[in-house]
Amino acid sequence: MQMRRPQFYLAATSKVDVMRIARFVVDGDPQYGVVNGDEIVGIAGDPFYQGVQPTGTKHAIDDVRLVAPIIPRSKVVCFGRTYADHASELGNEVPASPLMFLKPNTAIAGPGDPVTLPSFSEEISYEAELAVVIGRICKDVPAEKVADVIFGYTCANDLTARDVQKTDLQWGRAKGWDGSCPIGPWIETEFDPEDVGVVGRLDGETVQDGNTSDMVWSVAELVSFASQAFTLLPGDVILTGTPAGVGLLREGQRFEVEVEGIGTLLNQFRR
Repeated sequence: MQMRRPQFYLAATSKVDVMRIARFVVDGDPQYGVVNGDEIVGIAGDPFYQGVQPTGTKHAIDDVRLVAPIIPRSKVVCFGRTYADHASELGNEVPASPLMFLKPNTAIAGPGDPVTLPSFSEEISYEAELAVVIGRICKDVPAEKVADVIFGYTCANDLTARDVQKTDLQWGRAKGWDGSCPIGPWIETEFDPEDVGVVGRLDGETVQDGNTSDMVWSVAELVSFASQAFTLLPGDVILTGTPAGVGLLREGQRFEVEVEGIGTLLNQFRR
């Protein structure tokens, strides 16, 4: 007898009608807010579970410190070789199905955070990427229903220890070291990911310049694929792959990830 495929399900959550959700620290207190021009308006509690409830408190963005807009509840799901030009530049073929791996939530760093390069690697590379933030618990989501489970989108840098990636049988150490996944500066909740620029700049020089329209699989197809393997939870982050132009970082350098329509994520690196 043929087993019936389980249908996807969604946990109830409030609809998000705002544009940009940020997480920030003021007076030592981390909280969420809505970015409105040069201001950030505080919201009560956790928007992933309580919806967006403005408190009326306002701060100038320059007066607060933005931090990672989300610390994933359980996981960061990553995809590799989703752009044919990037696969080619590393001497790889495009896989027959999406190539998926995980980073722990301790890999997360925020906008402006200094990232400490790991002592076990001499070859750390940057990878500018569009990231998806999941808003509802879900499993086996059809591609045409993926928009229903997404909270929003942000910028990400999938930092990789290339020398370790070549020698280790698994990518856990090469991809998952502390600080290897900067994200930010905020989560854009109203966004069409299908034809947007993804740019990487090293010390101000453009080194990556791609577009999500060049991806082998669409964002919806990647999220659907991930949900077939894992139950996705609110706050989980999915990295969608990087365009060509990856290269190595050195101590003291700065790298920017800019995703058209979202903003810019900037980090500096140290030993």
